[in-house]
Amino acid sequence: METLQATFFLFVFVPLVNPAPPLQQESLQFYEYDADVSMGSLTEQDYEIQSKDIRKDGTNVSLDTSLMLQRDDSQLDVPPTKDTNLPTCLLCVCLSGSVYCEEIDIEAVPPLPKETAYLYARFNKIKRIAASDFADITTLRRIDFSGNRIEEIEDGAFSKLLLLEELSLAENRLVKLPVLPPKLTTFNANQNRIKSRGIKANAFKKLTNLAYLYLGHNALESVPLNLPESLRILHLQYNNITTITDDTFCKSNNTRYIRTSMDEIRMEGNPIVLAKHVNAFSCLRMLPVGTYY
Repeated sequence: METLQATFFLFVFVPLVNPAPPLQQESLQFYEYDADVSMGSLTEQDYEIQSKDIRKDGTNVSLDTSLMLQRDDSQLDVPPTKDTNLPTCLLCVCLSGSVYCEEIDIEAVPPLPKETAYLYARFNKIKRIAASDFADITTLRRIDFSGNRIEEIEDGAFSKLLLLEELSLAENRLVKLPVLPPKLTTFNANQNRIKSRGIKANAFKKLTNLAYLYLGHNALESVPLNLPESLRILHLQYNNITTITDDTFCKSNNTRYIRTSMDEIRMEGNPIVLAKHVNAFSCLRMLPVGTYY
């Protein structure tokens, strides 16, 4: 009879002093020490019990499920928003007002820190630029979207960028140009699919600071109208330009007019014989590069 009592006493006493399961110990470490512990840092002992169910409040819960319950779901799988720059600056490189998001296969413009002045998002998979992408980023001075897949730019996408000086949309799939900001000095849209009807008549007229305009390797049938006096370099090579007029670069009603700022016009690779339009270049200090016979 004494033997039976001793056995029964041990049966009752052991659960009372048995240490907590490994999962509960790990959970205590997470919250007591506020440690940033990843799934890959679990001990070998933890992996040994992964296949075992842990009874919690009468319910069988696996180790994987219990670990999921420990994580703060409010901070997981949260898409980048306009309220925080942390997701973008983890994906890209943010440094002193510059954001570098190059060759990371993003498909949309990421939310930017409000103090961003320079954005480099070259060689990605961006297809569209929305008006909301830069609505709150009024400090931008340079944007480079070269080498993407941009087909559409929403109206007003750049309208609030009053400080923007340089914009590159080279090597994309554009068929028309967006409205450009007023202080632009350099605009590069080389290697797109832009036709003359995709450029409004006054697209460049009010850009009084524009010095460098690159529209080579497109599908233009004519030279854009109303080019500003500030223009120094104009690249129109390898388009489909077949004709120009006396007012394209000069002023037919003013024979004394000289375009003093223009240093270079490239028109090679177009199906136009420039020698047939001599009066179109009378105001230039240098003849355009292209075919003359």
